[in-house]
Amino acid sequence: MQKLSLKTYSVIAGIIILIIIVVTGVLIYNQRKVPVKLVEPAPQPRMAYGIRLDSMDIIHGTVANNQSLSVILSDYITNGMIDRIARETREIFDVRKIKAGNRYARIFSDDSLKITRFFIYEINQIDFIVYDFSDSLKVYEGKKKVTKLIKTAAGTINSSLWNCFVENKLDVNLALSLSDVYAWTIDFYGLQKGDNFKVIYEELFVDNKMIGIDRILASKFQHNGKDFFAYHFEQHGKGEYFDEAGQSLQRSFLKAPLKFSRISSRFSRSRMHPILRIARPHFGVDYSAPRGTPVVALGNGRVNELGFKGGYGRFISIRHNSVYTTTYAHLSGYAKGLKTGSNISQGQVIGFVGSSGLSTGPHLDFRVYRNGSPTDPLKLESPPAKPVDPKDTIKFNELVGKMNLELGK
Repeated sequence: MQKLSLKTYSVIAGIIILIIIVVTGVLIYNQRKVPVKLVEPAPQPRMAYGIRLDSMDIIHGTVANNQSLSVILSDYITNGMIDRIARETREIFDVRKIKAGNRYARIFSDDSLKITRFFIYEINQIDFIVYDFSDSLKVYEGKKKVTKLIKTAAGTINSSLWNCFVENKLDVNLALSLSDVYAWTIDFYGLQKGDNFKVIYEELFVDNKMIGIDRILASKFQHNGKDFFAYHFEQHGKGEYFDEAGQSLQRSFLKAPLKFSRISSRFSRSRMHPILRIARPHFGVDYSAPRGTPVVALGNGRVNELGFKGGYGRFISIRHNSVYTTTYAHLSGYAKGLKTGSNISQGQVIGFVGSSGLSTGPHLDFRVYRNGSPTDPLKLESPPAKPVDPKDTIKFNELVGKMNLELGK
């Protein structure tokens, strides 16, 4: 084999070097940073109540006292259209139900004519009605977007649950919700100084504004040194509250027929009557509360007596089953439509605190009879409702474990 000369080697080496230089140059050129032209995002359309405000504007207002829809719209649409709204849209929303203080909005063309295209009436903070005048007349319901945030709150009782929430600047509506959760297990009239609670709950926000409490997710209430736990758990399409063992917190009876009142007289075999000034049995509990305070039924049942009954004044008797009957006396009035024979649901308002009959002031005389004999309402034992379904036990225990980390158990 013929050997290559030094000159040939030099030529080959030169070619190789040239190839390397060219290839390297190409790679460097391809990897140069090419300026990227930033594209401005398209502006979001203006929206209100699910309506695009293209070429339109909006103003808000509040319904004044004794102001009707026809008065509000009289300057913007024809009387004939107002009449059509009243006649043709009643099934969707009856304009006679418009309330003073509720908000409304008018959407109109953004030009010199300012023609009304839409009118919106807010039924509440979430639901609203839209009257669309852009093409004849259309009316439909809408809902604002609701955001839920999970919050926690805690407090220690010094005097009452209500005062505790006020002192800690907590939403008092949460106190009402908490009392509902424990209505079957804690006597809120007997809270002690030092009792405490921690609660996990959901707050509702609309348009970045807090509008209220949705529900309590879990809570721990320490009463008389004992911890009472509550967990919201859904099964069979219904949410209920259970303790840590999966037993329902709901009972056949509520603990009391009033919220946040004061016990002025207890069950007694011999009590000095405040008007008759003689000692005689008082087989009930007197709850002192302002006149007009709603009175609720202790449990499901049927009204077997309703009317004025001597010293008891306006009186209601409810038979719950073959064993228990409850009575409510000295009422100022009855719930609308209530009569003898009416079926009653637990917690349903049946009347209002008053001072009818032999009474020194507004209060409720509440009594419980077991098999016809009076029994102390404050010592009433009630069997629990159904526990967590066995097939849901694993899921429930996972929920309890998660919530206990937040409750600090």
